[in-house]
Amino acid sequence: MTQPKNAAYWITTLGLTAHVEGGAFRELYRSASEIPKAVLPPSFSGNRSFSTSIYFLLQQGQFSALHRIAADEIWHFYAGDPLCIYSIDEQGILTEHILGNDPEKGQSFQCCIKAGLWFGSRVAPGGEYSLCGCTVAPGFDFADFEMADRHELSKAYPQHAPLIHSLTYSAY
Repeated sequence: MTQPKNAAYWITTLGLTAHVEGGAFRELYRSASEIPKAVLPPSFSGNRSFSTSIYFLLQQGQFSALHRIAADEIWHFYAGDPLCIYSIDEQGILTEHILGNDPEKGQSFQCCIKAGLWFGSRVAPGGEYSLCGCTVAPGFDFADFEMADRHELSKAYPQHAPLIHSLTYSAY
């Protein structure tokens, strides 16, 4: 008998583990080739792999906490229900990207979050889980990762305080 392809199935089958920002993930690829720090923008603190990629899964009730990184991150939709990704730019403009497999409902198989933007995500209302992938170039490194501070980000963008509160942990 075939096991249903729910969140538990994907977590087990893909070997996903807990991610610091929420949800579950597994790194799939890290380029062995590196870009030297000397030719990267100042936001990078060292050499970086050409590219990295992960599987990322969120279940209803979980969220990927607002954070930012030094590189562009391309999100890919694989299975499950639509995922809402929220980004806030330097001017405070909020953009909602919907990853999913139904373009007639405004969903997209891919979206790009530009380097330096605050972003977080959660499963769309009524959904159970979203299985996605993320590709980062230059490659992801936790040295380039900043988790949002709820108070500071709400102060900077008060018009988005309810969303910020819902996508941050109180400890930050």
